[in-house]
Amino acid sequence: MNGEPRAPDVPDFRTQPEAFTLTLSLGGRYAGNQEWTIHPERGAVVARVQTDFGGVLPEVRRVQTSRLHPRSLTSLHYAEGDGRGRANFETIFDRRSGLTTLRQGKEEATAPLTTDHHDPVSLLLWLRTLENVDRADARLTGGRVLVQRLPDTEVGGLTAHAYFLRPGGAYVYIEQEPPHRLLRLIQPTDFGPVEATLQPPRKPQPERRRRRAS
Repeated sequence: MNGEPRAPDVPDFRTQPEAFTLTLSLGGRYAGNQEWTIHPERGAVVARVQTDFGGVLPEVRRVQTSRLHPRSLTSLHYAEGDGRGRANFETIFDRRSGLTTLRQGKEEATAPLTTDHHDPVSLLLWLRTLENVDRADARLTGGRVLVQRLPDTEVGGLTAHAYFLRPGGAYVYIEQEPPHRLLRLIQPTDFGPVEATLQPPRKPQPERRRRRAS
Protein backbone atom coordinates (compact mmCIF):
# COMPACT_ATOMS: atom_id res chain seq x y z
CA MET A 1 0.00 0.00 0.00
CA ASN A 2 1.11 3.54 -0.70
CA GLY A 3 0.07 6.50 1.36
CA GLU A 4 1.41 8.91 3.95
CA PRO A 5 -0.20 8.52 7.37
CA ARG A 6 -1.15 11.54 9.41
CA ALA A 7 0.58 12.28 12.66
CA PRO A 8 -1.51 11.00 15.57
CA ASP A 9 -4.31 13.36 16.62
CA VAL A 10 -6.20 13.62 19.87
CA PRO A 11 -8.83 12.26 20.18
CA ASP A 12 -7.87 9.25 18.10
CA PHE A 13 -10.13 6.25 17.42
CA ARG A 14 -7.03 4.02 17.56
CA THR A 15 -6.57 4.70 21.27
CA GLN A 16 -9.98 5.88 22.51
CA PRO A 17 -13.46 4.40 22.07
CA GLU A 18 -15.63 6.06 19.45
CA ALA A 19 -19.27 5.66 18.40
CA PHE A 20 -21.26 7.38 15.68
CA THR A 21 -24.31 6.93 13.47
CA LEU A 22 -24.79 7.31 9.73
CA THR A 23 -28.25 7.73 8.22
CA LEU A 24 -28.85 5.98 4.90
CA SER A 25 -30.84 7.48 2.04
CA LEU A 26 -31.73 6.43 -1.48
CA GLY A 27 -32.93 9.08 -3.90
CA GLY A 28 -33.41 11.46 -0.98
CA ARG A 29 -35.62 9.00 0.93
CA TYR A 30 -34.83 7.27 4.21
CA ALA A 31 -33.18 3.86 3.73
CA GLY A 32 -31.93 2.86 7.19
CA ASN A 33 -29.22 3.49 9.78
CA GLN A 34 -25.63 2.40 10.31
CA GLU A 35 -24.17 2.24 13.82
CA TRP A 36 -20.38 2.29 14.26
CA THR A 37 -18.50 1.42 17.46
CA ILE A 38 -14.70 1.40 17.62
CA HIS A 39 -12.46 0.58 20.58
CA PRO A 40 -8.93 -0.64 21.37
CA GLU A 41 -8.78 -4.24 22.55
CA ARG A 42 -5.74 -6.36 23.50
CA GLY A 43 -3.22 -4.79 21.17
CA ALA A 44 -5.68 -4.26 18.32
CA VAL A 45 -8.51 -1.98 17.24
CA VAL A 46 -11.97 -3.53 16.94
CA ALA A 47 -14.68 -1.93 14.82
CA ARG A 48 -18.29 -3.14 14.67
CA VAL A 49 -20.68 -1.80 12.05
CA GLN A 50 -24.38 -2.67 12.25
CA THR A 51 -26.43 -1.64 9.23
CA ASP A 52 -30.21 -1.83 9.48
CA PHE A 53 -31.69 -1.25 6.05
CA GLY A 54 -35.30 -0.06 5.94
CA GLY A 55 -37.56 2.62 4.58
CA VAL A 56 -37.43 2.35 0.78
CA LEU A 57 -35.16 -0.73 1.04
CA PRO A 58 -36.05 -4.24 2.26
CA GLU A 59 -35.60 -4.61 6.02
CA VAL A 60 -32.30 -6.46 6.36
CA ARG A 61 -29.62 -6.33 9.05
CA ARG A 62 -25.91 -6.69 8.28
CA VAL A 63 -23.24 -6.81 10.97
CA GLN A 64 -19.56 -6.37 10.08
CA THR A 65 -16.77 -6.84 12.62
CA SER A 66 -13.17 -5.92 11.85
CA ARG A 67 -10.11 -6.48 14.02
CA LEU A 68 -7.29 -4.19 12.88
CA HIS A 69 -3.59 -3.74 13.45
CA PRO A 70 -3.33 -0.64 15.71
CA ARG A 71 -0.67 1.13 13.64
CA SER A 72 -1.12 0.11 10.00
CA LEU A 73 -4.92 -0.41 10.35
CA THR A 74 -4.65 -3.47 8.11
CA SER A 75 -7.06 -6.31 8.77
CA LEU A 76 -6.33 -9.12 11.21
CA HIS A 77 -9.81 -10.62 11.15
CA TYR A 78 -13.07 -9.74 9.41
CA ALA A 79 -16.53 -11.27 9.79
CA GLU A 80 -19.86 -10.47 8.18
CA GLY A 81 -23.34 -11.80 8.97
CA ASP A 82 -26.76 -10.87 10.29
CA GLY A 83 -25.65 -10.65 13.92
CA ARG A 84 -27.86 -13.53 15.04
CA GLY A 85 -25.32 -16.32 14.93
CA ARG A 86 -22.13 -17.42 13.28
CA ALA A 87 -20.88 -15.14 10.51
CA ASN A 88 -21.65 -16.29 6.97
CA PHE A 89 -18.36 -14.83 5.71
CA GLU A 90 -15.04 -14.60 7.53
CA THR A 91 -11.39 -13.89 6.73
CA ILE A 92 -8.42 -14.40 9.06
CA PHE A 93 -4.99 -12.92 8.32
CA ASP A 94 -2.51 -14.82 10.49
CA ARG A 95 0.96 -13.29 10.28
CA ARG A 96 2.51 -15.98 12.47
CA SER A 97 1.47 -18.85 10.24
CA GLY A 98 1.70 -16.79 7.07
CA LEU A 99 -1.77 -17.90 5.99
CA THR A 100 -5.03 -16.29 4.97
CA THR A 101 -8.11 -18.32 5.89
CA LEU A 102 -11.45 -17.69 4.16
CA ARG A 103 -14.69 -19.19 5.45
CA GLN A 104 -18.02 -18.92 3.70
CA GLY A 105 -20.82 -21.00 5.14
CA LYS A 106 -19.38 -24.47 5.71
CA GLU A 107 -16.60 -24.05 3.16
CA GLU A 108 -13.06 -23.09 4.16
CA ALA A 109 -9.93 -22.35 2.13
CA THR A 110 -6.41 -21.13 2.92
CA ALA A 111 -3.83 -19.23 0.88
CA PRO A 112 -0.35 -17.82 1.58
CA LEU A 113 -0.36 -14.40 3.23
CA THR A 114 2.16 -12.50 1.11
CA THR A 115 1.08 -8.91 1.85
CA ASP A 116 -1.09 -6.96 4.27
CA HIS A 117 -4.78 -6.73 3.44
CA HIS A 118 -7.70 -4.48 4.26
CA ASP A 119 -11.34 -5.41 4.67
CA PRO A 120 -14.32 -3.14 3.81
CA VAL A 121 -14.35 -1.60 7.31
CA SER A 122 -10.60 -1.23 7.87
CA LEU A 123 -10.25 0.43 4.47
CA LEU A 124 -12.57 3.27 5.52
CA LEU A 125 -10.77 3.74 8.83
CA TRP A 126 -7.41 3.75 7.06
CA LEU A 127 -8.62 6.57 4.81
CA ARG A 128 -9.18 8.65 7.94
CA THR A 129 -5.41 8.59 8.60
CA LEU A 130 -4.19 9.75 5.17
CA GLU A 131 -2.83 13.19 4.44
CA ASN A 132 -1.54 14.79 1.24
CA VAL A 133 -2.11 11.66 -0.85
CA ASP A 134 -3.36 11.94 -4.43
CA ARG A 135 -3.41 8.19 -5.16
CA ALA A 136 -3.01 5.13 -2.98
CA ASP A 137 -3.36 1.37 -3.34
CA ALA A 138 -5.01 -1.07 -0.96
CA ARG A 139 -5.28 -4.84 -1.15
CA LEU A 140 -8.52 -6.63 -0.27
CA THR A 141 -9.22 -10.34 -0.54
CA GLY A 142 -11.17 -9.64 -3.73
CA GLY A 143 -8.27 -7.78 -5.34
CA ARG A 144 -6.59 -4.39 -5.50
CA VAL A 145 -8.43 -1.14 -4.78
CA LEU A 146 -7.24 2.17 -6.18
CA VAL A 147 -7.93 5.21 -4.03
CA GLN A 148 -8.07 8.48 -6.00
CA ARG A 149 -8.10 11.85 -4.26
CA LEU A 150 -10.73 14.31 -5.50
CA PRO A 151 -10.90 18.07 -4.84
CA ASP A 152 -11.85 18.95 -1.29
CA THR A 153 -15.51 19.74 -0.80
CA GLU A 154 -17.98 20.69 1.92
CA VAL A 155 -20.24 18.25 3.76
CA GLY A 156 -22.68 19.60 6.32
CA GLY A 157 -20.74 22.85 6.62
CA LEU A 158 -17.41 21.05 7.17
CA THR A 159 -14.47 20.88 4.77
CA ALA A 160 -13.89 17.29 3.69
CA HIS A 161 -11.27 15.28 1.83
CA ALA A 162 -12.98 13.36 -0.98
CA TYR A 163 -11.88 9.98 -2.34
CA PHE A 164 -13.09 7.80 -5.19
CA LEU A 165 -12.58 4.02 -4.95
CA ARG A 166 -12.36 1.69 -7.90
CA PRO A 167 -13.41 -0.87 -8.76
CA GLY A 168 -16.70 -0.42 -6.98
CA GLY A 169 -17.26 3.27 -7.65
CA ALA A 170 -17.70 4.38 -4.02
CA TYR A 171 -17.19 7.96 -2.85
CA VAL A 172 -15.81 8.62 0.64
CA TYR A 173 -15.76 12.00 2.39
CA ILE A 174 -13.48 12.44 5.41
CA GLU A 175 -13.48 15.48 7.71
CA GLN A 176 -10.38 17.57 7.02
CA GLU A 177 -9.82 18.62 10.63
CA PRO A 178 -9.30 16.28 13.61
CA PRO A 179 -10.79 13.85 14.50
CA HIS A 180 -11.15 13.22 10.72
CA ARG A 181 -14.61 11.69 10.95
CA LEU A 182 -16.32 9.76 8.19
CA LEU A 183 -18.82 12.39 7.03
CA ARG A 184 -20.39 10.73 4.00
CA LEU A 185 -20.20 7.49 2.04
CA ILE A 186 -21.89 6.93 -1.33
CA GLN A 187 -22.05 3.29 -2.37
CA PRO A 188 -23.54 1.96 -5.63
CA THR A 189 -26.09 -0.85 -5.14
CA ASP A 190 -28.58 -2.78 -7.26
CA PHE A 191 -31.24 -0.30 -6.10
CA GLY A 192 -29.14 2.77 -6.95
CA PRO A 193 -26.54 4.84 -5.05
CA VAL A 194 -27.09 4.60 -1.29
CA GLU A 195 -25.79 7.60 0.63
CA ALA A 196 -24.71 7.34 4.28
CA THR A 197 -24.38 10.68 6.12
CA LEU A 198 -22.98 11.28 9.58
CA GLN A 199 -25.51 12.39 12.14
CA PRO A 200 -24.49 15.01 14.74
CA PRO A 201 -24.01 13.57 18.22
CA ARG A 202 -27.04 13.84 20.46
CA LYS A 203 -26.83 16.52 23.10
CA PRO A 204 -27.57 15.27 26.60
CA GLN A 205 -30.98 16.36 27.76
CA PRO A 206 -30.99 18.44 30.96
CA GLU A 207 -32.56 16.66 33.87
CA ARG A 208 -35.91 18.07 34.90
CA ARG A 209 -36.13 19.09 38.51
CA ARG A 210 -38.73 17.28 40.45
CA ARG A 211 -41.42 19.46 41.89
CA ARG A 212 -41.55 19.31 45.62
CA ALA A 213 -44.90 18.48 47.09
CA SER A 214 -46.39 21.51 48.78
